[in-house]
Parts: sequence; C-alpha cells; structure tokens
Amino acid sequence: MRITNVETILLTGPCTNDPYLSEARQLRSAAFIRIETDAGLTGLGETYAGYFFPEGVPAIVEFFKPILIGNTVEDIPELWQRMYQCGNFWCRVGLGAIVLAGIEAALWDLKGKALGVPVYKLLGEAWKGGFPQTAENPFSAPDQLPCYATGGPSNYPLEKLGDKVAFYQSLGFRGVKIGAGAYWKAGGFQISINPTEAADLEAKKAEYVRQQFGDDLWLLFDAHMGNSPTLTWELETATAVAQALEPYNLFCLEEPLHYTRPDLYAELRRNTKTIIAGGECLTSVCEWQTFIEQDSFGIGQPDASFTAGLDQFMQVASRLAQRGQKIAPHAWGAGGSQMQNIHCGFACPNTVILEVAPAYGPLHSEVIGDSLQMKNGYVVRPEKPGLGIELSEATIRRFPFIPGSGEFNSVPGKILTT
Repeated sequence: MRITNVETILLTGPCTNDPYLSEARQLRSAAFIRIETDAGLTGLGETYAGYFFPEGVPAIVEFFKPILIGNTVEDIPELWQRMYQCGNFWCRVGLGAIVLAGIEAALWDLKGKALGVPVYKLLGEAWKGGFPQTAENPFSAPDQLPCYATGGPSNYPLEKLGDKVAFYQSLGFRGVKIGAGAYWKAGGFQISINPTEAADLEAKKAEYVRQQFGDDLWLLFDAHMGNSPTLTWELETATAVAQALEPYNLFCLEEPLHYTRPDLYAELRRNTKTIIAGGECLTSVCEWQTFIEQDSFGIGQPDASFTAGLDQFMQVASRLAQRGQKIAPHAWGAGGSQMQNIHCGFACPNTVILEVAPAYGPLHSEVIGDSLQMKNGYVVRPEKPGLGIELSEATIRRFPFIPGSGEFNSVPGKILTT
C-alpha cells in the first residue's frame, strides 16, 4: 500500500451547538489533511492551525507532499523526520510543526485502518516513558478516562454561569472548565489585571459554583493568558488568583501566565497549592523541553493536533511522566483534533483527564460519528480501526470554507467578528 495523493480540505461551519459558547463564537474553521493510497484506503488528520490560520495550511501541505508520495506507512516516525528536517529552518516550532501534526495524524489513521487496530494501541505499544513495558507488563489502555466539558467563557451574571454548568451536567459531564473573567452577551469580555480585583472575581465564581454544585464536580479554570494584547496577568496577579482559589479544590488552573516565561510558571507553582496547567500553545518537543525541565506545569496539556504530531505528543507525555507529571490533552479543534487527542490520551499512562467539546457542532459530529462515547462522566475507550473519523463529500459540500473565518486575537486593525 503506497501513498498516491495528499490534500488539504478547508471547511467553515457552526462553532458549536452549545448555547453558552455560541454567545462568544458562532463559526469555526478547520483544516483536514487527507492521504490517499493505491489500495483504496484513505487516512484523515486535522491540524489545529486550521482554527486560527486555515489559509496558511494548504501551501505547507503541498511543500511536504513529495516526501510522502510513493511511500508506505510502515515507518511513520521516519517520514515525520524527513518532513521535519526538510523544514529545518522554519518548522522546528510554530506553524510548520503544527501542520505536521495533521499530516502525521492522517498517516497514523491510515496505518490503523490498514492493520485493523485503533491508533491508541499503535501509540501505546511504542510507549517509552516512565512506565516501561515488558513481556510481563505489556501495554494496556484503561477502559475509560474521566473527562470535562470545555466551557469557554464565564457567561454572566452568576446565575447564567450556574445555568451553564447545569447544562453540561445534563449532558453527562462530571467535570467543567470555565474561563477567567466574565462574559456578558451585550458587553463582551471583562477581565482585570489588578491582583486584588482579579483574585476577588475568580474566588467569587469558584465559591458560587461550589455552593451550587458541591465538591464532587471536577472544576477547572482557564485564564487564557496571552490572548489579549493588553489584559495579560503578570506573576503578581496570577499568584493572587491561584492563592485565592486554593480553598475551592480546583482540578487545575490553566494558562494563568503567558508562555514567554517558563521560569515564572515554575515560580508560580512554588507559591501556590493550586495545580497549574498549561502547554496547549507549545508545538514540538524542543519547545516543550524548557517548560518540562523547569517543572513549569503541574499538569501538561499537549494537543495532538498542534504539538507537531502524535509521536511528538507521546514524547512530551513521556518526558513529563519521567518527572512525575500528569497530562490532560488539550482539544478544541474540530472532530479530527478531538479524536487525535482522545487516542493519545488513552495511549499515555499518565493521562489524568480528557477535554471534550460539549454539544459539539457538525464539524465534530459528522466527522466523529459514534466513535466518541461517554458513560457516567467518562470517555469510553475507542475501538474502531484508525482514529475512527471520516469526512464525507456531503459534509465537504455542506460547509465550504469561508476566507477570514479563522479565529485570531483581536487587535487594532484586525478585530474578530465571527
């Protein structure tokens, strides 16, 4: 079975069917990579770059395409290394590496289909992390893993935030992640960089949620720091917030600082009992390594559609495991991204929880089908060959790409309107 074609498919569709997330974001773009073979089998992967800069993906895929044509999927790490080396001057980190994640995922999907096994099994059997395998201790993925609803902004007033959490519980979630600050449908996002004001607001929200839903709810906060050009917490504010949240038993506080200072993440961790998580914006292993060596995160959050590839994801998870750290795969791309992260999560013995888009829209549902199953707040281990994703011609026709539909951080001269 040899590769005959590699192509990019850009789509734009409803961001979500979640009524609370829809207040802030109506559309999403997505970039899928489809690999065809002379045996009639196809592989499908997604790069999270398609959510932010879809227009940039096709040219990069075309750049790497000749490396794959005529080859088999027998040695995917070798094919990845050839592509990575070919882009040595511009893809060690950043956009090139992110697009590689989608290409490589399609290769794993293809290999899994050819062998009739799910991708998590292929990845897990090659695990070389802090949990060595032997003949007496072979790879064995758990039957299920806990998950949380990725809830986006904190819809306000507080009563509305409570309705949002209750909605996710009605969908079967036992864990919920909400954003820092407050989001008003009429007024947009409101967040403070003042240490006292920021800490008071986040503690007020946590107290309210705990009073309404009790201590059994897996509660996560996401600060999304670095997404605003002016409203980014410094260490003093992040520390004040993390310390103020200590009484509320958070599962973790995600991205309370920008990713420009791994040393400040490490210092923050030393000054709070709140578990600090992060890593979704980090691309290849070499970018992750500095954060890993400084113990910047209590929980690492690699994204298998962003962190340069599934094998790179596994290497990140392995290095975190060797330092006694857990992972919680990030997942906010479309259906391919979701399943790539679920398979990687089941392949890694140090996965502590999975991120799942609640009430997801058609760019999830029409790609995933019934491959993602939840039971009592847990994701059930997927068992379809490959990644368990498909992209039909009907879906491609229904959701044609709209230029400019990628999400970006609004700044003067370029304001997000979709």
